[in-house]
Amino acid sequence: MLYTDNGTADQIRFITVHCSATPPKAAARQTIKDIDKMHREREFDMAGYHVFIRRDGTVEFGRAFGHKGAHVRWKNANNIGVCLAGGVDNSLSPVEGGGYSPHQWMALERVLRSLCLMFPEARCRGHRDFPGVAKACPCFCVEERFRNVRGVNV
Repeated sequence: MLYTDNGTADQIRFITVHCSATPPKAAARQTIKDIDKMHREREFDMAGYHVFIRRDGTVEFGRAFGHKGAHVRWKNANNIGVCLAGGVDNSLSPVEGGGYSPHQWMALERVLRSLCLMFPEARCRGHRDFPGVAKACPCFCVEERFRNVRGVNV
């Protein structure tokens, strides 16, 4: 695989887990196309995430892994973004644990395992684990939840 502005496989330093901060009803229907539309409205050139996991566990792809994401301010280079649909309640308040479906948890573990194999130097983190981030995203501790996945240690 040829990598461009996001570096080569051994240069990827982070796999960052996010939530879409979408209330339950909307999250149930949300797709990468919705994320792409929302991000383009914010003047991104496409969806900022590389991977999106729908409520039913379907894994969809946004940006190519070789393209720098747009998901962690000032930390997008050498960083792969994975987003889960949901994470908030109807009042848009973060839900502890994210309120994700069992299908999403299984898909996220598969995705993280695969990405850790593809990007052996990368460490998995939550968006909230980066300095200066004042969000609960993804509403759970990635390191605690996925201790058994190589690369989760920060």
